[in-house]
Amino acid sequence: MKKAIVTGASKGLGAAVANHFIKNGIEVTDVSRSENSGLKGHQHYHHEKVDLGVTDEAVSFLEGWFHEQPEDLEKLYLIQNAGTVQPMETVGKMDAEAIEKTIQLNYVTPVVLSNLAFQLASEQKVELVIVNITSGAANKPNHGWSVYGSTKAALNLFTETAALEQGGEGHKMISFSPSIMDTGMQEEIRSAKQDSFAQVEAFKEYKEQGKLRKPEEVGEVLVNILLGERLINGKLYHINDYLPSTK
Repeated sequence: MKKAIVTGASKGLGAAVANHFIKNGIEVTDVSRSENSGLKGHQHYHHEKVDLGVTDEAVSFLEGWFHEQPEDLEKLYLIQNAGTVQPMETVGKMDAEAIEKTIQLNYVTPVVLSNLAFQLASEQKVELVIVNITSGAANKPNHGWSVYGSTKAALNLFTETAALEQGGEGHKMISFSPSIMDTGMQEEIRSAKQDSFAQVEAFKEYKEQGKLRKPEEVGEVLVNILLGERLINGKLYHINDYLPSTK
């Protein structure tokens, strides 16, 4: 038996990934604050209301989830999709609490859950594949995205390091970069002030010119990679290697 946990599966990319897992007969647990209205009631969809910005809640959920699994569980896909682009602001003008929340959600929680999942999966002899959703913002500085970009860069290095430690035979952890999609996060980005995020006009043009991919097609690619390819531990898989670039 194979199962998947997808954080932030109530909308956007997380919802698309959950939907494609379910189409392939894989039971999904959506870990988020709100339920996916489109999947609600489906026999292979389950929702757990968890504030992933609180370490104790995230840990309690995962411990409980593993405790409830049947003995025939063979493989778990843990898709760490939940994240935030806030605060979109220049250094010196950011709110301290907003900085802390972003680091917690984008970096601390995925690291804590990865560490715990490795432990519990090993104890229960479950094959584990973790996917950390990353961003091109991890690769270069972007005006107004100091916290978002740096948390994604840190998570990328964590992914590579964990994979190095596992080698070729242990649990697998990869990164996946979905590029720009037509999601709620993009709406947030387009609503920013230019003095807070210098590239806001460019992102408005992406929307106007139809350069934003649909989360559904990106989610399908990710699920196809996970179910159909021999994964390379620690690799950063990029959507542009599977779909034509939109830029």
